Amino acid sequence: MSVLRLIFNFFWFILGGFVMGLAWWLIGLLCFISIIGIPFGRACFVMGELAFWPFGQDVINRRYLNKVDDIGTGAFGTLGNIIWFVFFGIWLAIGHLFHAIVCFVTIIGIPFGLQHLKLAGLAVAPIGKTVINKQRMV
Repeated sequence: MSVLRLIFNFFWFILGGFVMGLAWWLIGLLCFISIIGIPFGRACFVMGELAFWPFGQDVINRRYLNKVDDIGTGAFGTLGNIIWFVFFGIWLAIGHLFHAIVCFVTIIGIPFGLQHLKLAGLAVAPIGKTVINKQRMV
């Protein structure tokens, strides 16, 4: 199973993952300009790594993983997601949607398009989410 994941991640990286991963990291650097944006920037680098290699990983709400609320899964997380969406989330989501449409043109590209849709949903509201390795959860 890990060989297949490696092959998919390799083709993903070539077919849009590199560009979108760099976009996440660029926005992360922009977030580091202000003190308030540092937590957003740190999260962008984690999500950028996911955008580089998404196969074999998933994103879940930290509330379900930890069984407790924290600052990112409560009211402040919702406020953070709104601020994120207005400034950066919409642009990352549009980028992932564009890449998804391009991938859906061919049958072979459908799994890659689905990953772009997953990342587009993450780009809309990433606060309170965490990346997990699917292999460790099984």
